[in-house]
Amino acid sequence: MATDLLRNALVAPIEVDDPYEAGEKIAVMRSLRNDPLAGLHSRQQIDEAQYTAGRYFQRDFEMAERGPKAIDPSKEAVDGGMMPEPITESQQRAAQKLAEVYRALGPDLSALLHDVLIGGMVRAQLAAKRGLAGREWEEFFGRRFREGLDGAAVVYGLAQVRVRPDRRPAQISADQ
Repeated sequence: MATDLLRNALVAPIEVDDPYEAGEKIAVMRSLRNDPLAGLHSRQQIDEAQYTAGRYFQRDFEMAERGPKAIDPSKEAVDGGMMPEPITESQQRAAQKLAEVYRALGPDLSALLHDVLIGGMVRAQLAAKRGLAGREWEEFFGRRFREGLDGAAVVYGLAQVRVRPDRRPAQISADQ
């Protein structure tokens, strides 16, 4: 394992499948900079189902998003424009899955998931964006974010909902 890191590197070890040996694992260092989900996972503040649900959400968002394309100044300018690219089946599936997650979570939890997973915000930034400050609010938004990951894990089939007779339904993760 390489040990040469930049002085300000923010990394944590993780085991991944060895690409050269089938069924074997290797330890690698993953960057935690600008990745709140990886930070939570490396500190064991979220479980594997929540982490995977977050990654699925990010993947679906990237697949479904069709942002503006950059203009290539080296090409000759022409009148008119290009025909828009057709929406692919994978983009449609990703958009449908995102819509399902948004419906299951509601507007508040969906916004939290989007702010953290797409915007890269941390708890203090979540609270500040909503005009709130203080440790209690940061912890509140941290709990709500984990609730959103629980709901996303259910939608993605990584966890199931358990109904408890004494309380409202609770989401449980796959590894509990």
